[in-house]
Amino acid sequence: MTAKNTGLDERVHAFMLESTLREPAILRELREETALRTNAGMQIGPEQGQFMALLAQAIGARRYLEIGVFTGYSSLAMALALSDEGRVTACDISDEYTAVARRYWARAGVAEKIDLRIAPALQTLDALLASDQAGAYDIAFIDADKPNYDAYYERCLQLVRANGLILIDNMLWSGQVADPACHDESTNALRALDFKIGRDERVDCSLLAVCDGLMVARKL
Repeated sequence: MTAKNTGLDERVHAFMLESTLREPAILRELREETALRTNAGMQIGPEQGQFMALLAQAIGARRYLEIGVFTGYSSLAMALALSDEGRVTACDISDEYTAVARRYWARAGVAEKIDLRIAPALQTLDALLASDQAGAYDIAFIDADKPNYDAYYERCLQLVRANGLILIDNMLWSGQVADPACHDESTNALRALDFKIGRDERVDCSLLAVCDGLMVARKL
């Protein structure tokens, strides 16, 4: 169903999905369409979407901020998890990929919940801060260009409320963060942010081996 399961035995992964995955049909259809793309690995796994939705529901999230939409699986999963009054701010730079997302948002009846901003994410985040949106979000998800992850994290710390959550994807990076021989720009950025968040007294955190590594940080 997804190749993203860093360090997890394939049989165990298959059992986990078979036994506990609750994936709405609309999400499955989106995942299967995206799987036909050569860059389908950019999509989160269904178990990660289910976990993120559970977190949103557990904290009663009403406002969700997403940095990196791709074809819309995570934004759709979260929009479905929010109440009817819930709202999503989604940041991306691609009209091509988000056109797929828009189609599925409409089919799922959640398009009116989602404010898609097509612009460099830092530009959008700074605009939100300039418009007095600090502390306005309950949960944020970062899944975009890796060299800017630290900058996205710092903006999200301002935009998310106290006791809100910041979720960050790809933080195990197929195990490359643990390989001392890997020093490309993305790996270095992710490795540095793993250590930074682990020692950041502004948050509580846990790095989970969910799909490609999901960092969960609670703003104090």
